[in-house]
Amino acid sequence: MTDADTPRGRFPALAVASAGYFFVLLDVTIVNVALARIGSGLGGSRSELQWVVDAYALVLAAGMLGMGDLADRAGSRRLFLGGLAAFGGASALCATAPGAAVLIGARAVQGLGAAAILPSSLAIVNQLFPDPAERPKAIGVWAGLGGSALILGPILGGVLVGPLGWRAIFWLNVPLVVAALVGGVATLPKGSTAEGARVDWGGQALGTAALAALVFALIEAGKGGFASGPAGVGLALAVVAFAGFLVVEGRLSAAARGAGSGAVRRPLIDLGWFRKAEFCGANAGSGLMNLGTLGGLFALGLFLQQGEGLSPLEAGLALVPLAAPLAILTPFTGRLVGRVGPRLPAGLGLIASGAGYLGAALVGASSIDSPVGWAFLALAGAGMGVAVPGLVAGATEALGPDRAGIASAVNNTSRQVGGAIGVALIGGLSTVTASLAFSAAALGLGGALAVALMGRRGSLLPDSGSKLPQQPWSPRAAARCGEDVG
Repeated sequence: MTDADTPRGRFPALAVASAGYFFVLLDVTIVNVALARIGSGLGGSRSELQWVVDAYALVLAAGMLGMGDLADRAGSRRLFLGGLAAFGGASALCATAPGAAVLIGARAVQGLGAAAILPSSLAIVNQLFPDPAERPKAIGVWAGLGGSALILGPILGGVLVGPLGWRAIFWLNVPLVVAALVGGVATLPKGSTAEGARVDWGGQALGTAALAALVFALIEAGKGGFASGPAGVGLALAVVAFAGFLVVEGRLSAAARGAGSGAVRRPLIDLGWFRKAEFCGANAGSGLMNLGTLGGLFALGLFLQQGEGLSPLEAGLALVPLAAPLAILTPFTGRLVGRVGPRLPAGLGLIASGAGYLGAALVGASSIDSPVGWAFLALAGAGMGVAVPGLVAGATEALGPDRAGIASAVNNTSRQVGGAIGVALIGGLSTVTASLAFSAAALGLGGALAVALMGRRGSLLPDSGSKLPQQPWSPRAAARCGEDVG
């Protein structure tokens, strides 16, 4: 029996699992404060700075579904510790990068480590607290501790970058990861491995290629339009890879439905799920939410330093009103969703967030770092804090309890992909006012789709009524439940 098998021993293990989630979100926010210094220090172009952000987000988004499958075979504890080791090693490589190309590559490896940490950390929480009465509280602690990175990231980034330079934000990860590894070896439960269906390597490769090519095309189009050679090639590759992904996933979905039982190659995404209006609404809202918010955060971080002349610490503090409501409200707004359902919190929360960004755009760029600007940013953050639990609940309810795990995984991937595309699109706009207006439009559209679709019961297209073979509870399923922040 390990310490994690006892009631007292579960809480140190919960703290370690939550720390892993904290690291994943910290690197989403802390880097934005350092982008201006990274650009001046390495001589990177604006598109290279976009890739410093997008390389991490893209690999994180593309890798999560496959990592959840790997948790079945290797065990969530082993995957979590391996992800931490990769994340820490990549952080050291980021800190010593001699140029933008090496930094971007190291950020991609960081994203791979984060893709292993995120699903396995929540799988560990589910394993530690199997009692349905205790598990929601434990997930709330996990989400709250991880979400605190949204507040601390800009502040820590400002504190470190000013006196120590941009490399300090990556060196910070190294001792934190070492401490988490030591604590994880001592406290995390051993868990078990499971023999599942064969891995959908083809779908994983094609999906990753399509996303990478699409974001590359968007970044290059911001410099010369889609008529430029690199952007056109990237867009063509994205279309071809996505078409191949649809073909592969469609065949595997049909084969899995007809198999009935036994080991089959599970598709990463069953395309039949997108016939359901509620599922489409929840995932469209989630993708548009991160497209608007992370793209706007990228533009704000650069503007406050390059346009307003703020120090990294001042810029970080100016962004706290946006991040704080999201981190504070999310653990509590799940109760609201339980009372009124997911549709209104998801839709109205996104619309409120869009109104906050629109207000910030209307008061003008020079007023963003002012009480009026902070009030609008706080409204944007509060709207997201209300919307996120509704979006996740809507996605999981759309597929039913036997699909709750994979529904949450697709929803989380939608958010990460939306964020990567948002940075690419908004990074190409010329002014921060235009960027905030674009963010407001994306959030408003996401809210409208959530209200229009999530309340429906039924399908967008006729459903065959067939289902994939039922899978027993596993780390893969547990890892995908409750991924409601980020």
